Amino acid sequence: MAPPPLLLLLLLLVLSFTACNGFPFHHQMYNHHGGHPRPRPRPAPHSYREALTKCILFFEGQRSGKLPSSQRMTWRRDSGLSDGADAHVDLVGGYYDAGDNVKFGFPMAFTATMLSWSVIEFGGLMKGELENAREAVRWATDYLLKATAHPDTIYVQVGDANRDHSCWERPEDMDTPRSVFKVDKNNPGTEVAAETAAALAAASLVFRRIDRSYSKLLVNRAIRVFEFADKYRGSYSDVLKSVVCPFYCSYSGYQDELLWGAAWLHRATRNSMYLSYIERNGQILGADEDDYTFGWDNKHVGARILLSKAFLVQRMQGLHDYKNHADNFICSLIPGAPYSQAKYTPGGLLFKMSDGNLQYVTSTSFLLLTYAKYLKSANTVVNCGGIPVTALKLRTIAKKQVDYILGSNPLRMSYMVGYGPKYPEKIHHRGSSLPSMSAHPDKIQCSTGFSFMNSHSPNPNVLVGAIVGGPDENDRFPDQRSDYEQSEPATYINAPLVGALAYLAHSFS
Repeated sequence: MAPPPLLLLLLLLVLSFTACNGFPFHHQMYNHHGGHPRPRPRPAPHSYREALTKCILFFEGQRSGKLPSSQRMTWRRDSGLSDGADAHVDLVGGYYDAGDNVKFGFPMAFTATMLSWSVIEFGGLMKGELENAREAVRWATDYLLKATAHPDTIYVQVGDANRDHSCWERPEDMDTPRSVFKVDKNNPGTEVAAETAAALAAASLVFRRIDRSYSKLLVNRAIRVFEFADKYRGSYSDVLKSVVCPFYCSYSGYQDELLWGAAWLHRATRNSMYLSYIERNGQILGADEDDYTFGWDNKHVGARILLSKAFLVQRMQGLHDYKNHADNFICSLIPGAPYSQAKYTPGGLLFKMSDGNLQYVTSTSFLLLTYAKYLKSANTVVNCGGIPVTALKLRTIAKKQVDYILGSNPLRMSYMVGYGPKYPEKIHHRGSSLPSMSAHPDKIQCSTGFSFMNSHSPNPNVLVGAIVGGPDENDRFPDQRSDYEQSEPATYINAPLVGALAYLAHSFS
């Protein structure tokens, strides 16, 4: 006897629910145009909104100078209040780059550029975090304005890195020399100058609608600094080798920063002079070189993606080649594509190098999502040897990389401090690993601090939102404070992730 229709309907509903929730296969929805199955959207495995909040909060833990009453990372206190005094200039403020107490201008400027680009592309998706992101940008640019206050001079570093690294001290009571280093027309530093110009130009766009006078100050300073960078050419790694090397040597030369700086000035000013500069000098500045690593040292890939927008969205035909070069970068990342070059760990993480690998993961993820946005606007795809790669594919790859960082990996370890149930507890960071000023008001001497550095106990102060260097090529992570390659956070690791998380929080919340 056949079951009653109502009973049959209930049975079908139960089977459908079981297939979706109880078995290891996914229910499929079908595309009415071609009949090909597409996955049903599933809830995000991570709280991208929470991660975004924490990613931005991290920058408050890296602040130098006089902290505002709105400071949320409350275990930090004022520090470096006499910075610049050695040179009779005001260099108070800015960010400590990583786990030490030195202010390196080159990576700080790149951090500011990437924070700004994150806001420019995805600020509209940040909701309540937009103001915090702008404050993170402003903390850097206020300092960069001080560092560029004198024409044809840029103060590029505060602190003697070698002396600083011989101590393990809190920034609040450090007593190592706060030496000041600069570049000028007699001792040029084109890469740090052009990167600073890029940062100021990008930031001018962040504030254009909400603080016109500050935006104008930033862009005018960017124009002046770029002129200095282009006119007086030379590597700061040559004139300041004993100071900046091996910490932030410019290994890629300064050509990439000139292209990058010109690209940002073109976008910020809309002055055709910069477009002409790019078209005239692009090849000399390495526009077509096959380098696919984007970070604080090498900006070629970032410049290509940035300039591709002018071609894809604004139809500037003279920049067509940059679209091709950007496509080559994308194809290098696609597993199985004819021109694929990227290496991935067994757990699926993009792997570039052992020292601070996650900086390349966050920067690449940002570029993927940004280029996907440009492709979508132009209604086009990337062609990788006959294989069409869509904006959706780029977003899928980026999401997988961010998910890995947040805990979807073989160790089930979040590499963002303070996010998820399991995260690095012994990060290579002086302020985080030493007792706070409120817990230990007395000064902790230079060598005394190493007893805390060598301790096996978790850091007493949680540097919420910090992204560490990350796992090795086999997905291993020892969580050892002494292992700076894997356990040290840095501002330029977090900066591009701000934009990526903003997009993911909007799209998968």
